[in-house]
Amino acid sequence: MKRVLLSTLGSRGDVQPLVALAARLKALGLQTRLCAPPDFARWVATFKIPFVPVGPPWRRSAAPRPRAAAPRPSPAQVRQMAASSIGIQFEVLSAAARDCDVLVAATGLQIAARTVAEKRGIPYVFAALCPAALPSPHHPPLPLPLLGQAPPPASADNGELWAANLRQVNDTFGVPLNALRAGLGLAPVDDVSDHIHTDQPWLATDPTLAPWPDAAGTAVYQPGAWLLPDERPLPTELKTFLDAGGPCVYVGFGSVATPPGLLETAIRAVRAVGCRLVVSRGWAPLTLGDRAPDCLVVGEVNQQALFKEVAAVIHHGGSGTTTTAARAGTPQVVIPQVYDQHYFARRVSALGIGSAHPGAVPTAESLTAALGAALRPEVAARARAFAAVIRADGAQVAAQRLTATLPA
Repeated sequence: MKRVLLSTLGSRGDVQPLVALAARLKALGLQTRLCAPPDFARWVATFKIPFVPVGPPWRRSAAPRPRAAAPRPSPAQVRQMAASSIGIQFEVLSAAARDCDVLVAATGLQIAARTVAEKRGIPYVFAALCPAALPSPHHPPLPLPLLGQAPPPASADNGELWAANLRQVNDTFGVPLNALRAGLGLAPVDDVSDHIHTDQPWLATDPTLAPWPDAAGTAVYQPGAWLLPDERPLPTELKTFLDAGGPCVYVGFGSVATPPGLLETAIRAVRAVGCRLVVSRGWAPLTLGDRAPDCLVVGEVNQQALFKEVAAVIHHGGSGTTTTAARAGTPQVVIPQVYDQHYFARRVSALGIGSAHPGAVPTAESLTAALGAALRPEVAARARAFAAVIRADGAQVAAQRLTATLPA
């Protein structure tokens, strides 16, 4: 029986697509193993997928933090952290890949993954979860917070931005990666980004919501978003609240940090437009000090079902939440915080299926304006129509492609 090692670093939005792919591979008769941050071990176990923890707990990144700028690490400190991370990745992934036939890595933080595959003599596939994670003149690179990068100015030239991005990636990871490879008897890497992404990367996003913009460029394979089916019924308390009368708005930031005062701001904005509020606790966590009859806090629930029951979804702009809301046909308000969330905020706005909040920290006034714009009848109509074009078979298509490419 063929065995597949799936590996990622990041939040729930980075892990869940690989769980979806693992489920499809399992249905095709393949064995899978998933490497991810230790936070997700218990959740992944519910799908009976063997799990290997890698790296530190990711939950620390979602802890509430002041908006005051933290001191940036020095270049020497960043390179030291990079060398340590590469060493840990190689050790963990090497052991996890010992009896596997292919390694699939998602997110570009896995600098050692391809080296593991080369040393083991097995195929390597890189899968991006956002088009802007892959170099193209049609979009700027995603800022890398771990390297101290800030979002680029709107007027910057994409080519220059990518050149600067690739130089920084090489400066940070090139020396420790090549030191590792030299010790293994492998050839040095000239361009770390090209090495990670390969010349035929996969793009696990919906081709209408988040298309690859450069048909004549890199040979990107885009099977669609890897969505995990969810058949769980909504909790009785939540269903009763939704049925109690009056439209509801959802707010949740999943496993990323929330801007300060988000819940209080959201309550004021949602009340200003005449709606009630469903709050997803998330990792932050978001909690109500006093119980209000027009607000309900929920834990882990079926978002696919819930989003169909609300008038709008306020969220951070992660790829999974954005795709789920689009598939539900529900208008969105995206308040991007980091990384690919800025890309998805722009897409939601450009498609007219919601609004992108200007800035990471909303006020009651700014969020009321963004929510009011998303609730306009014409936006709601576009969101409903757009839901029909979102593909649901991306994980199945990718699993079949991966199965077909495995050596006999």
